[in-house]
Amino acid sequence: MLSLSYLELSEIDSIKVDLVPEKKGVILKHVEYSVTSQRYKMTVGRRYNDFIALHEALVHRYPYRIIPSLPPKKFAANSTEFLESRRKSLRRFLNIIARHPVIAEDRLGVLKYFLTFNGSDCQSKLRDNFRSAPDEFMTNELALKAKELVPMDTQVQYASSRSFISTLVQSVSRLKEVMDRLVRRSLELSVDMKKIAVELDAMTANSSTAWATGSSTNWQTLQKGFKHMSVEYSAISEKATRKAANEELRVLEELEAFLALLLAYRDLCDRHQKGVLSDHQRALHKMGSIKKKQMQAAVRSSEVGNGEQFESRILAQESAITNMENRSYFSLYCIQMETQLIHSNMMMLSTAFKQMAGVEAEGYAELSHCWQNMLHLVERVLPDQNKAVSPPTSPSHSMAGPGITM
Repeated sequence: MLSLSYLELSEIDSIKVDLVPEKKGVILKHVEYSVTSQRYKMTVGRRYNDFIALHEALVHRYPYRIIPSLPPKKFAANSTEFLESRRKSLRRFLNIIARHPVIAEDRLGVLKYFLTFNGSDCQSKLRDNFRSAPDEFMTNELALKAKELVPMDTQVQYASSRSFISTLVQSVSRLKEVMDRLVRRSLELSVDMKKIAVELDAMTANSSTAWATGSSTNWQTLQKGFKHMSVEYSAISEKATRKAANEELRVLEELEAFLALLLAYRDLCDRHQKGVLSDHQRALHKMGSIKKKQMQAAVRSSEVGNGEQFESRILAQESAITNMENRSYFSLYCIQMETQLIHSNMMMLSTAFKQMAGVEAEGYAELSHCWQNMLHLVERVLPDQNKAVSPPTSPSHSMAGPGITM
């Protein structure tokens, strides 16, 4: 049974992934990332292809564990938004792997090598060092005892958990979409408030003459008020930007990390269905084919020596089937552990909603304070229509200039 709590899993390691400002390369420019492991107290430079090599090594070494997918590689011109999105995805990928209780303690050290190797061409070194590494089934001491560790109702429980996770994926995906919209709305508010500030500044840039205003002081009063109001609208814009940043960093990131974990679990179940179970079925089919040919050969007494040949093939196939059965049980055992790992990480949902409540309360309190300041300001600096000075009466004809008819 997995006995680690979410806090204990989080304390295994914390990975930072930052985009290196300048692009390296003489002719072909490429993006490089700075990867820092809190556990190993090291910072290394990595390219996207290094992450691909790590992913390949992990899937080969741990076919029965949660391995998140990598973000896509874009061959066209990389936009700032795309690069930032990919950076966050790579950070999520590494933190999920680094906090996996089995992978993090792997004696072959695939992940440790990626996080600590400081030489050049990391992707080639990863492939060279771990291409022929055995998978977990070959090195785990529990592999041959897995049948004893798997409960009788595992298949039923596995099907139920798989259905539950599938439903959870849909719900968390929708929650993420809602949070995306909240972030966008905060950013749109920020942009709109800044536009108001800019327009207020533009309106007050030039003064009207006495010819235009006559005895009215409305514009002079508005002009002074607008200058003060522009500052307050800029403050509201800044608070909205801050609210959006907190929503993205503290809430949306938590939901995306949990969703990445759920999707990795779903991929694991697909590998189990398409890999181990399919291999087992093919092995059984092959055994049936060999036995059928053996029976046909036994009928034809003229085929001398075929009996021993078929016996040898049957023994070999029985060994393969036994191996497949052991792998199937070990895969189910691992899936049970990974399911428990998902449940340990359910606290990510709790964290996301707590953070959301805090971020929204703080953000709206700051915005409310700004609007209260705005309300006091407009009451003080803008003219009151109920107290506005009445426009002057039309001047008499005697005051009109030559040639002007009033």
